[in-house]
Amino acid sequence: MIYFDVTKTGRTGPASGLNRVSARLRDELGADAVPVEWHARRGVWRRAAGHAAVSWAKADWLLTGELFSEAERPGLTAFVRARPARLAAIFHDAIPLKFPAITWPQSVARHPSYLSLLAEFDRVLAVSAASAAELREFWRWQGRTACATVTTIALGADFGRQARVAGTRGVSTPPTGMKGPALLCVGILEPRKNQGFLLDVCEGLWSEGLGFELHLVGRVNPHFGQPVAARAKALRMSGQPVWHHEGLDDAALRGLYATARATVFPTIAEGCGLPLIESLWQGVPCVCSDLPVLRENADGGGCVPVPVNDAQAWAAALRRVLTDDAAWRTLAAEAAARTLPTWAESARQVRAALEG
Repeated sequence: MIYFDVTKTGRTGPASGLNRVSARLRDELGADAVPVEWHARRGVWRRAAGHAAVSWAKADWLLTGELFSEAERPGLTAFVRARPARLAAIFHDAIPLKFPAITWPQSVARHPSYLSLLAEFDRVLAVSAASAAELREFWRWQGRTACATVTTIALGADFGRQARVAGTRGVSTPPTGMKGPALLCVGILEPRKNQGFLLDVCEGLWSEGLGFELHLVGRVNPHFGQPVAARAKALRMSGQPVWHHEGLDDAALRGLYATARATVFPTIAEGCGLPLIESLWQGVPCVCSDLPVLRENADGGGCVPVPVNDAQAWAAALRRVLTDDAAWRTLAAEAAARTLPTWAESARQVRAALEG
């Protein structure tokens, strides 16, 4: 039996990447995964439906894709060390330790103990080779001898439960009513996603007379995102063709993909980079940061990796994808031809990792 942790992700809340990963895996695992929650006051796991306490068997698995700490879940460390069942975790990244100044303070405080406790699990399923390497490096730095076997799984690219559409989806000619070709940037508004830098680059291109639209899609980080949202609004009020869409559903986002010439992903750190592979699933080329974690998916085609925060290089890359039809067609054809993992395949990889 696989018991699937939904302590946080089972509640209605922000559609974060972590929540989406847990939700899609839970859906694809289907009846094989029983949703459970940690009951902090009693220090026990209980079923999400009916709230009955879980009766563990040694052959059972607890699978969690959530972030946790002893402070948030009193008694969890004792549960892990008692080992009433086998333990597995989906591991995303060590970003709070690498970029504490731009990460939610609670995440920064929680992450060292979270990473340390993962060493006592049986399996850790990392969402990329880069994130797996970060976790192993943290354990080496701590001097931990890890019990956990670390493997990687590929996250699904099939955005919004949508079937792959044959042929290119990006558009070379903007639809009627648009102020030039459109660039689409998907991700929470915050310094890590680097939309402020993107606005700098786009302002420079607009000042050259290059006509295009920029669409930012994502909720605003309540700690760090307001300046970016305010700047996008100010640019819009001044007449620049930039829009911020907050709280879009999947259907509306698919509509934006259908009118986009390319997506842009100027992030400075990721665990995997779902917006990149979801763009490729749509057949839309992606101009992305040249990070090792993004290279894991970008090097297969349809992407233009650009050095992080190199304004000149980003301006050149965006100018080319917006104006060079031959180059754009090559990228769009590469994106459409990519063989990409689905969430059903991700779930199969999870099952295989737990059976191995």
